[in-house]
Amino acid sequence: MDFAIPQDLEAYYAELEAFIEKTIEPMVAKGDNVRFFDHRREDARTDWQRGGLPTHDWEELLRECRKAADAAGHWRFSAPRKYGGKDGSNLWMAVIRDRFAQRGLGLHNDLQNEHSIVGNFPFVAMFETFGSEAQKQEFITGGFEGTRRVAFGLTEPDHGSDATWMETKAVREKRDGIDGWRIDGEKMWITGMHVATHCAMFARTSGKNGDASGITCFLVPNPTPGLDIQEWMWTFNMPTDHPRLSVNNVWVPDEAILGVEGRGLALAQSFVHQNRIRQAASSLGAAQYCVEESVKYARERKPFGEELAKNQAIQFPLVELATQCEMLRLLIYKTAWEMDNMPHEEIEKTISDKVSMCNYWANRLVCEAADRAMQVHGGIGYSRHKPFEHIYRHHRRYRITEGAEEIQMRKVAAYLFGYLGPRRDKLARS
Repeated sequence: MDFAIPQDLEAYYAELEAFIEKTIEPMVAKGDNVRFFDHRREDARTDWQRGGLPTHDWEELLRECRKAADAAGHWRFSAPRKYGGKDGSNLWMAVIRDRFAQRGLGLHNDLQNEHSIVGNFPFVAMFETFGSEAQKQEFITGGFEGTRRVAFGLTEPDHGSDATWMETKAVREKRDGIDGWRIDGEKMWITGMHVATHCAMFARTSGKNGDASGITCFLVPNPTPGLDIQEWMWTFNMPTDHPRLSVNNVWVPDEAILGVEGRGLALAQSFVHQNRIRQAASSLGAAQYCVEESVKYARERKPFGEELAKNQAIQFPLVELATQCEMLRLLIYKTAWEMDNMPHEEIEKTISDKVSMCNYWANRLVCEAADRAMQVHGGIGYSRHKPFEHIYRHHRRYRITEGAEEIQMRKVAAYLFGYLGPRRDKLARS
């Protein structure tokens, strides 16, 4: 077994570091852009008079950064080569995301807005797998060109983890001689609707509550009559771009369907594994950052004339966190490697539990590490002059989004006890 990071990956990461130093860091130093990253960051990023949305200046800086990263050949790294990417693998993305987060807050990788100079594009895989040729051209190519941006419209106010009880309904309806669908219902936490050109809206088109089949994905233009943003939901982590939507008498033609009618939930699962393993790597890197910053501070701080680090009450909690980081890193890298070495459709059948293990544990670990870093640093750690509160507030949401940790533990349990996965036949016979 070889646990070494491939040399060509090390070489590419060195290229990324050089790009950050030469191009990205000067962007932060320009004017007063540092306000987006120092103790003023939440206020500088949030337009409090516009519902708590991101400020225009903040989003313009992110666009400038992505444009520079794209020109340098980095932003589309994980995308297929035919769309200008480099076919970046799950392992490479895991290593890059881990190391980016270990650098701390910065314009190179600020996941509050899911922003990175090495982008993550779950919709590319979704459209590539399920979209028509016209949809691929419009939404994949258009997405990279900036003419299309799709929000993910699955969650509802009364239904989050179990989408099979979806109350948003779509019924066939012809208008002006064109076959189509009328959609009615409500959606919530549909991130990015303030800039989205379309919402991939899931609605029940057949079957009954609890059925996994009978749910269809529609590409609904934004804005469109009947699709209304009721409010922007203010969260623990501001700014917000998470609205509550009402959907009343929204009509789309048949060609707005993405994938197969009634098979929308399979489509929704198509990119969850990639998202979860990359999110896990980012949380791991942020946890490692909190540990390392705490170690440095504990060596520098000298209460009562002795290094803070000499106290076992400081050492032992950080030892446990560092140990968990090391073990989790091996599992994340191994799982990402396994994902790269099997057909996409096999992941759900064989190692989906490992992806969930990585994700829920990493998201829990970073919250513990940020909390410990605050404690080690004392008052300054609790302040916004250190990044730990920002890290905690951001990564805390990952214990809920992309599948709450309880849902992911339920998946692990289903594999462990043989209700799903490769142990199913063996344990059913025992």
